[in-house]
Amino acid sequence: MFEGADVTIWIALAAGVLSFLSPCTLPIFPAYLSYITGMSVKELQDQSDARVRTKLLLHSVFFLIGVSMVFISLGIGVSLLGQWIQGMLTGQSGVFLQRIAGIFIVVMGLFIAGWLQWKGLMKEKRFQIKNKPLGYIGTTFVGIGFAAGWTPCIGPIFASILVIAASNPTQGAIYTIMYVIGFAVPFIVLAFFLGSTRWLLKYSQPIMKAGGIIMILMGVLLYTGQLTRLSTMLLQLVQDTWLSNLG
Repeated sequence: MFEGADVTIWIALAAGVLSFLSPCTLPIFPAYLSYITGMSVKELQDQSDARVRTKLLLHSVFFLIGVSMVFISLGIGVSLLGQWIQGMLTGQSGVFLQRIAGIFIVVMGLFIAGWLQWKGLMKEKRFQIKNKPLGYIGTTFVGIGFAAGWTPCIGPIFASILVIAASNPTQGAIYTIMYVIGFAVPFIVLAFFLGSTRWLLKYSQPIMKAGGIIMILMGVLLYTGQLTRLSTMLLQLVQDTWLSNLG
């Protein structure tokens, strides 16, 4: 079983942010906020009304609860699968799974960066719900349906986190939770600053390309077993900096 969890946890967090900023997620973000709140985008942009702000925050939280239920369930499922696979294998099972995960992440990074094309991986298949949700519970169910349909769209990114979770089952749930946090934080922040969405859309493609390159590098480190060494180096750097500040 590979280690280096400190680095991987932060990578999972960044992957969540990258998923939210992806071209198939960010552009429809204002429309979904409008849908779950029952308010127009123009009304939502009026942040001077405390009632609007409160309603937007609560609906966003309940929507993310639904999304998180799907993502975390998948993370726990693949972690259990990883435990079962490791139980079936003997000897160097951890190294084998580590290298498989490394290869997979490199390939997914190539997709994210745009150097490989497979339209099926980046195609959104969200559920179409004609009627508006009934209150906050309805918003939660919309989040569940939206996450289930969103998964193919953010597949290369989320699948990489799931593969890492399967490769390191003891940390799998943590990786998925960090991914969800990375996804939820920009969602909440931009819910209050809808005007920033247009600015981010302008740089969505470069952000995705940079994210793809990082995924490729991570896959190489994972395959070669250097992720543990990188984690140790970073931890030592933090400790040395902290000690020097105390001195």
